[in-house]
Parts: sequence; structure tokens; C-alpha cells
Amino acid sequence: MTSFPLKIVTPDGLIYDGAAEMVIVRTITGDMAFLARHINCVAPLGMGCATVVIDGNKRYAACIGGMISVTDGNVTLVPTTFEWAESIDVARAEAAKCKAEGIIHRESLTDTEYRLAHAKLDRAMVRISVASRGSWVRGNNMVDINNLGGN
Repeated sequence: MTSFPLKIVTPDGLIYDGAAEMVIVRTITGDMAFLARHINCVAPLGMGCATVVIDGNKRYAACIGGMISVTDGNVTLVPTTFEWAESIDVARAEAAKCKAEGIIHRESLTDTEYRLAHAKLDRAMVRISVASRGSWVRGNNMVDINNLGGN
């Protein structure tokens, strides 16, 4: 598969700068896949799992907010939050989920409090879901990223 230049930049800094064969992200209107020679475009990101294919291997990340742009074959992903599956602190995400659920079930929440708690719950659920994919996929074979032995 033909590769293209990909940069992933968050407010915390550069996450990735190299070649990729495909990127799939959740936009506010649904999932979009980007391949080499994609038409120029800009799309706002939603909240979901991003899939990045590098050297035929799939890598997953929680990708929340921001934008993606394609200009002259260069893809730039600028999410508000981007965490590779293997870097997600599942215990922290589970705690955030429980806390948000507790807030949502309280009586007499304002609309703003409800919306903020629901947004926190959604973010935690995305992180938990992506962490459960915490493997590289080589071809059709899942590889446990915790047992790569330095590869």
C-alpha cells in the first residue's frame, strides 16, 4: 500500500511524524479513512478510536476533538487529546467513568452539570474501549504489545 506523510500534533507536542498507509478517524459526521493521494480537505474530529496503519501494522489510539487536514498529500491530525492504546491508564479511565456515572445519577443537576458529566463519561468510555484494543495488528495476527520483547 502506498504511504503518505502523517503528522499527529496535540497541544502537548508532536506525537508522530512519519509515513503511514492509512488513517481512520471519527469526525463529527462519522468515520473517515485517509489514504495516499486523498483529496485536500479539513474535517473537525469527534470522539473515538483512531486507527493508524504503519508498515502494514495497525495501531490504535483514543482521539478526541480537534481537526484533520489533508493538503497536497500531507495529512495532519491535530486532536485535542490523542493517546496510543498501550499508553492509556485503564484504572484512571475506569475511575473517571465511575465518577461521571455517579454525577449523572444525582438529582437536581443543572443542564450544564449533566452535559459536562456526560462528556467526561463519553471520554472515559472511548479510552476504555481503545485500551481494550491495546495491540498492534500485523496482517491478520494480533500481537500483544506488552510482550514485544524490545521490538
